[in-house]
Parts: sequence; structure tokens; C-alpha cells
Amino acid sequence: MIDLAELFPPTYAAARARFRANLGLVQAMWRGARLEIFCVDAAEDVTIDWIAAEPAHKRKLLVLTTGEHGVEGYVGAAMLQLFIRESLPCLDPTDTGLLLVHAINPWGMKHKRRTNARNVDLNRNFLYNAQPDPRFNPTYARLARVLLPQARVNAWLSPAGFAAEFLFASARLGRDAVRRAALLGQYAFPRGLFYGGDAIQAETQTLMGLYRAGLRAYDQIVHLDMHTGYGPRYQMQLVNSALEPRSSRQCAAQFNYPFVAQATASEFYELRGDMIDYLYAVRCEEFPATQLYATSFEFGTLGDSPWHAFRSLQIKTLENQAYWYGASDAARAQIARDFDELYAPRETAWREKAVADALRAFAGILRAEDFLRKENKR
Repeated sequence: MIDLAELFPPTYAAARARFRANLGLVQAMWRGARLEIFCVDAAEDVTIDWIAAEPAHKRKLLVLTTGEHGVEGYVGAAMLQLFIRESLPCLDPTDTGLLLVHAINPWGMKHKRRTNARNVDLNRNFLYNAQPDPRFNPTYARLARVLLPQARVNAWLSPAGFAAEFLFASARLGRDAVRRAALLGQYAFPRGLFYGGDAIQAETQTLMGLYRAGLRAYDQIVHLDMHTGYGPRYQMQLVNSALEPRSSRQCAAQFNYPFVAQATASEFYELRGDMIDYLYAVRCEEFPATQLYATSFEFGTLGDSPWHAFRSLQIKTLENQAYWYGASDAARAQIARDFDELYAPRETAWREKAVADALRAFAGILRAEDFLRKENKR
């Protein structure tokens, strides 16, 4: 019986302490497993923590990452703990290694923001052999009135103002064009949403090094990355890179998991600087012999209708506006409630379904990719 209250952590500090305490469980299977730490900010006491375990014969590597968008790390930490308890014993430590990463963006997790302390969306910062280009996505500048309101948030006027500006921009550019330009990522507005930064971030560089080392050392890698916020409220979907050679339909059949999409305009949405895309690019260009499957577990929260897409963008915009320009007490409290609901729902039914979906996907992927012990393959 899974205790949901215990599974979902209340704070970043509690989640990190629990993750570190898992080292003994991993060492029971991989004697040489070790905990490693990268300090992002000593004054804030925020760190990227990972447990690495190497098998006697380096054939396969299982990677599980959380908290790239900081606030999403609360659900991510729950799924990481779930994996350690339920799926880890099914792996074969003689030929399968581990890389379990807690909170790629620990500052964002601690402060319940999507970005790091420099307002960088790390999932727009994983650029392969490229630097951030402020000229990229010029349409974003035409949305500045919508996405970059530079005023203190008022509990009533600001949401109404966003709605009016959104409708105006949609009439000029088309609703799909507004959505695409907003989500694609941008490198010109440091206080804006989906800002990819003006340089590759320390958090990004740390993960890039871990991924390149794994690709160099192993014949096969499966990478599972945890995210929340997009899609039907009570449904997790696997979101594959557009660089994954198998179609969504093929993956759904092989994994016995019916909800699979590719990060393309037709199936999900496009973005630049995506971490999963980066991993595929490195594999293709530098380690073509390594077999790779990497995907995101995207746990839907609000819903997937046009109204929910509007609300999601509105909530993110108001949270960002309040962070930079302040808000009335009433507005700040409402924004915090909405933001939590968007990225870390507390409803028991939602959490139960998220756990069930994750367990099914873990089992299906590990079985299809041949990561299970022989006695667990049936």
C-alpha cells in the first residue's frame, strides 16, 4: 500500500534529505554506489544531488531525472522515490548501471519557480554546439504586452488585462501562432517567460557532463525525465523527442502504454534547447553506436482544452509578473494557489492516478527495452 502523504514531499529540503537517505538501498544492490553533489548556491543551500552506481559489466544505464523546472520537482521527487521502491529491485545490477538525479534546478524547487535564480528555463538552455541567440523566435517580441506586463499585479485587474491582451494578440497573429511563439523559447528578454539564458548555465553544464560520460561508457541508455503541467488532468503521457526514430504509435504498442506523443507541433509542441533533444543530438553526432531511448513523463494537471491552455499561460505570466514587479497580498496568495495546482496538485485522486500511470510506464519501458531481470520479464 502506497502512502501518498509520505510519497509527495512538502519541501525541497525534505525531498533532498530523503533522496540522500536512499543511498543505502541502492548500495544493497550496487555495492559501489555513491552519492555525488554539485553545489549550485552555498548561501541558499541548494544542490544537484545524484546517486551513481556502476555494474561489473557496463552494458546498460538507467537514468532518471527530476526538477528541471524547479517547482515540478515535487511530483518528480515522488516519482523518483516510487521508482526506487517499486522498480529498482527489478533491475539486474550485474550489467545495469544507475544515474538517479534529484533536482536539476534546486533553486527553482526550493522557491517554487520553474526557472533558476537567473530566470533561465533550463529546458530552453540545452543547446548542442550552439550558444543562445537573442535573434531566435522574433515573434516573441510581438507578444511582449501579453507575456511581459511590467506592473504590480492586482488581484482583479491583472488577470483581466492578460485576457484582453491575449485575445488581441490571437486576433492579430492567430491563437496557434501565439502559443507556438510563447512556448518555443526565447533568448532576448531576461525577465520573460521561457527565457533560455545568455549562456549555458552551471546546472546545464553539470548534466551535460553526466550524459556525455554515460554515452561514452555504456552500450544502451534509457533516460526517464519527470515533468508536470501539460496535458489532460488525470493522465500522464510519454513525450518523446522529435529525434526518436520510432513513431508514437510504435512506442505505445511496445511499452503497453497508450499515451505517447512526440515533441512536434502536431503532437505536442516545439521547443528549442530541450534536454532530451540534446541527449539525442550528442548520441547521433558523437556516440552513434550507443542505443538510446529518452523520454519525458508529462503529468497533466489543468487539462488540454484551449481554455486550459489559456489558463496555464495566464498563471505562468502572472506568477512571473508578481516575482519581478510585486503583487497585492490577495493577488500573491491566489497566484501561489494557482501555481501549485498547475505543477504540484494535492488532490488525492490526481496523485493516485499519477502513481498508477508512472508504475505502468516504468514497467512497460523497462520490459520493452530489456532492462528487467530475467525472472521479471514475464
